[in-house]
Amino acid sequence: MRTIAIIPAYNEEKTIAEVLTNTRPFIDQIIVVNDGSHDRTAEIAQAHGAVVVSHVINRGLGASIGTGFEMAKRLGADVVVTLDADGQHNPSEIPLFIQAIEKGADVVIGSRMLKRTGMPWYRQVANTLGNLVTFFLFGALVTDSQSGFRAFTAYALRKIDIQTNRMEVSSELIAEARRRKLSLAEVPIKAIYTDYSLSKGQSFTVGLKTLAKLVLRRIRQ
Repeated sequence: MRTIAIIPAYNEEKTIAEVLTNTRPFIDQIIVVNDGSHDRTAEIAQAHGAVVVSHVINRGLGASIGTGFEMAKRLGADVVVTLDADGQHNPSEIPLFIQAIEKGADVVIGSRMLKRTGMPWYRQVANTLGNLVTFFLFGALVTDSQSGFRAFTAYALRKIDIQTNRMEVSSELIAEARRRKLSLAEVPIKAIYTDYSLSKGQSFTVGLKTLAKLVLRRIRQ
């Protein structure tokens, strides 16, 4: 299977080179979606052999994943893996996702909650709230709805319709998997938390905005 990684990146010059180096052994190609960065993210990604697609302005995580999906389809991906550019995910776990797809899954979520190893308590609380929102709005129950480490088959890419632009995309992808009757599986992952990666999380205000956008998404569905 031709496996392509999608890495959304916004001002990630500190970590993008290491993430690309660690990811390359486990995939066939890497797409970095440079989401309006003001630093050297795009330049460094290109120097490390990634296909770089840039947004002129910062459009958000959802828009970046949507752009990555479209490029992956053009490049003939059989499987797409999304992971963060801040070094939080361990690319050596990508084979777990491939194994789940080989067993029949269309969408695979990397769950930090199945082990919870090293996950700060406040992140566990926030993630549990995200899981509850995803369930009550869309009827989809998973243990880690906000995980950025995921995998999708080409079939899933054709079915999923991303309509949100920012952080709400995490719940939307799960909602779409349920709505399109895609087979969804979870695999345990261990997140790598650093001061840098923890600084990238959602604030309380952003969380409220995300909730409001998900409610609108549900109403429009």
